[in-house]
Amino acid sequence: MSTQKLWGGRFTATGAQYVDDFGASISFDQELAAEDIAGSLAHVKMLKKTGILPAADVDQIVAGLETLDQRLQAGKLEFSTVNEDIHMNIEALLTAEIGPVAGKLHTARSRNDQVATDLHLYLKHRLPLILTRLHQLETVLVDKASQHVETVMPGYTHLQHAQPISYAHYLLAYYQMFRRDAERLTFNQQHTDISPLGAAALAGTTFPIDREYSAQLLGFDAVYHNSLDAVSDRDFVLEFLSNAAILMMHLSRFCEEIVSWSSYEFNYITLSDQFSTGSSIMPQKKNPDMAELIRGKSGRVYGNLFSLLTVMKGLPLAYNKDLQEDKEGVFDTVTTVLTCLHVFTGMLETLTVNEQRMAHATTNDFSNATELADYLANKGIPFRQAHAIVGKLVLDGLKNHRTLQEIPLAEYQQISPLIQADVYHDLEAKVAVQRRHSLGGTGFDQIRAELARAREQLAAAPEGPEA
Repeated sequence: MSTQKLWGGRFTATGAQYVDDFGASISFDQELAAEDIAGSLAHVKMLKKTGILPAADVDQIVAGLETLDQRLQAGKLEFSTVNEDIHMNIEALLTAEIGPVAGKLHTARSRNDQVATDLHLYLKHRLPLILTRLHQLETVLVDKASQHVETVMPGYTHLQHAQPISYAHYLLAYYQMFRRDAERLTFNQQHTDISPLGAAALAGTTFPIDREYSAQLLGFDAVYHNSLDAVSDRDFVLEFLSNAAILMMHLSRFCEEIVSWSSYEFNYITLSDQFSTGSSIMPQKKNPDMAELIRGKSGRVYGNLFSLLTVMKGLPLAYNKDLQEDKEGVFDTVTTVLTCLHVFTGMLETLTVNEQRMAHATTNDFSNATELADYLANKGIPFRQAHAIVGKLVLDGLKNHRTLQEIPLAEYQQISPLIQADVYHDLEAKVAVQRRHSLGGTGFDQIRAELARAREQLAAAPEGPEA
C-alpha cells in the first residue's frame, strides 16, 4: 500500500508520526468501510452515465471496488494509519488493486461529501435494525400485559401507595413510551434518507454530474439542495442520538423499577436466573445486574449526545476537522441501544410476576382511600368534605393498625347514615381497578381495548430486517 499522502502535492514536509496518529481516524471510521465502498460504486457509475469518465475506466474501477468489498466481507482488508481515514485507505487499496486509474474515482467529489454520505448510509442501514429490536420489545410488553389484565398491584406517586391499578396497565404505560420512541426513530429516517453525494467540498462541482442518479443507486429518497448544508449537516445524527437518549431513559426507568421490585422488600417480580448474577462472597444473593447495567449505560448514550452537541455548537460552515468527532459516539450508541434492547426484551419476557404478593400489597394499605371519598361524594357529601373525612379515618387507622375495610359499618354510619354495607365492595382493590372505565384508565375493559389497539399498531408497523 502506498505511504505517500494522497493530498500531499503542495507539502514539502511531513508531520511526525505522533501527529499523523493524532489526526488519523482509521482506528474507528473503518466501521464505515462497506458504506464507503457502496458510495464509491454509486459515484463512479454516475460518472459513467454522465460521460465524465470513459466506460472502460469505470468498469475497471467497479471491478476493483467489488473485489475490495468481497475482501472486506471476508475480513481480509487491512487498513493503515498512514492513509488517515477510511476514504483514503479504500482509495489506496483500490490503487494497489487496479493501478493509477483508481485516481479517477475521486473526480467530482470530495472527502467532505464522501464522509457525509457514508454516515448517512450507516444510519440509514442501522435505524431499521433498532426499530426491529424495539418492535420485538413492544410485542413482548403487549403479550406480557395480556397475561396480567386482572393482576392488581399498588400504583405509586412519589413512590408511595396511591391507588390500585392493573399490572397490565403499568406495562402498557411503557408500551406507550416505546411507541413514541419508534415514531421518533421512524421520523429520523426521513432526515437520514438524504444524499449529500455530489456536493463536493462545499460549493458543488463544474462537472455535469447527476446527483439524483447516484442517490437512486444508494437508495436515498432525496438529495440536499444546498452544498454547504450537505457537507456540514449533522442534524440527522443529533436527532438519532437524542432519540436514542430518550429511549435509553425509558429503559432506565423501567430497569429502576425492576431492580426495586425484585428486591426482598417488594418481591413483586422474580427475574430469571439467565438475567441475574450472584455474589462472590454472599451465597444467597441474586442480583439484577442486567437491569443495573442497562440503567448505567444510559449515561454513555447521554454523553454521546452532549459530546456532539458541544462539537457542533461553534462550527462555522462548511466542513471542519472537528467533525471527525461525530462518528465514535454514533457507533457506540448504535451498539449500546441494540444490545440493551435485546437483553431487556429477554429479561422482561422471562421474569415471573408474583401476583399474590402484589395483591396482598393492595389489601393492607390505604390505596383505596380515594374509593371511599368517591363513595361519600356519590352519596351527596361534597368531595372536599369527603376528602377530609377519609383523611381522618386514615390517620385513625394508622394509629390503631386498622385498614378502611376493617372499620365496622356502625362507625361508618356515625359519619353518615347514607353509608351502607356496599361500601366494603367498593373498597376491594380489584373492584376499585375494575370500575375505572374512563378512556385510558386502568379498568379491565379499557385495558383490553388498549391491548387490541396496540396489537393493531404493531401489525401495521413495517416489518424490518433481523437485528
